[in-house]
Amino acid sequence: MDVLKNLIDLFGVEAVLTDNDSLQHYGKDWTKTHQPDPLAIVFPHTTQQVQALVKLANIGAFTLVPSGGRTGLSGGAVAANKEVVVAFDRMNKILAFNAIDRSITCEPGAITQQIQQLAKDNNLLYPVDFASSASSQIGGNIATNAGGIKVVRYGLTRNWVLGLKVVTGSGEILDLNKGLVKNATGYDLRHLFIGSEGTLGFITEATLRLTKPPKNLCVMVLGINDVTGLMKVFKDFQNTLDISAFECFSDRTLHYVHTDKGIPLPFETRAPYYALLEFDNDSEQRQDEAFQTFENCINEGWVVDGVMSQSESQAQSLWRLREDISETLSAYTPYKNDLSVKISVIPEFLEAVVELITHNYTEFEVLWYGHIGDGNIHLNILKPEKMQSEEFFKKCKLLNPMIFELTQQMNGSISAEHGVGLLKRDDLAYSRSKEELTIMRQLKAVFDPNGIMNPGKMLSDPQQTLI
Repeated sequence: MDVLKNLIDLFGVEAVLTDNDSLQHYGKDWTKTHQPDPLAIVFPHTTQQVQALVKLANIGAFTLVPSGGRTGLSGGAVAANKEVVVAFDRMNKILAFNAIDRSITCEPGAITQQIQQLAKDNNLLYPVDFASSASSQIGGNIATNAGGIKVVRYGLTRNWVLGLKVVTGSGEILDLNKGLVKNATGYDLRHLFIGSEGTLGFITEATLRLTKPPKNLCVMVLGINDVTGLMKVFKDFQNTLDISAFECFSDRTLHYVHTDKGIPLPFETRAPYYALLEFDNDSEQRQDEAFQTFENCINEGWVVDGVMSQSESQAQSLWRLREDISETLSAYTPYKNDLSVKISVIPEFLEAVVELITHNYTEFEVLWYGHIGDGNIHLNILKPEKMQSEEFFKKCKLLNPMIFELTQQMNGSISAEHGVGLLKRDDLAYSRSKEELTIMRQLKAVFDPNGIMNPGKMLSDPQQTLI
């Protein structure tokens, strides 16, 4: 089969790209560990075109890789083996808004921020939010079950998907749940596709639930003496206020943001750790409760100082202390790990991980930050200035099994919100049992019998020895 000719016949010459710049651009995500080498990039306009492409791939024995905003950090959108990349940039329409149902129906290429703005224009809220919301696409968010900074209150993307239209790996169109709030008619296949990273089929339409927006969001930044105290502070504020975010970062992490970005320190007193929390300051009573909780934390010795935003602009400035971390650290060639454990064991977990890394490589600087309110830690190891990148990454990869084994011992996850993709595919057994992996492969075979959908992502070769 002449694959390129068939693609041009299906999509038109203007919607099939084969030039090197396009192949490099659309054949990768934010990871840099695999060299992209796709066969072609195609831009479908409709569900029917996606279905026709999938059927063609089954006949012609070529494989497909979905491409959204390509903001992923797991290699899930990398096409390195002559796959056809399916870019959803042109399937970006808002199809419907329903004020009564509080829902939006859109195509997968709709930008997250576009959805958030439409909700805001109608006095509603789409609460899934993260740093890449200005460029990430809804289809990719759903395929990776994206989380972000508001999970402690609003949950993951999964919580906001009312319905999905998908094309399976065998070319069937499924209309799942149809936007219903209540539906007790057996297996909810919608949830199999959420977080499946395009390995079962491609999302071509989504109906998302909206909610009412918070009132007068207020941000507090607190200096905290130790990680144990951090968890006590979280418990106290969670019991008192309706928290929408609870983030944390170390003093060394703050040092880089302050020094490199010129962002002012939140207060003069320095502390080993900092917590940033956000809540609805919708009444004088709520503000009094926040102050009383803060004073209690001071009296208990958990908190050394703190600041509360007095305006929207000040709240945004305080958020920059947390939101600018990833971009700041990127200049220092970090090796990243995205891990999660139960919230209650975070102090024990953090202490053990940092000790493990520094014991093996005393020259490594370990920085961490994360969504402490949902148990998610972002570990960053910075490359020593005089060490070559190749040597640095080789040493870091030797640490992974030890870090993952520790995570496994604490019943945690080796990928809290960035997915599995290529980068953590061969380590998935640290978080999933042999029985689970077997069932996952069986599901893959049901929906994608010829293995054409995002091959090599998430699931390793079934013959590979499991941990």
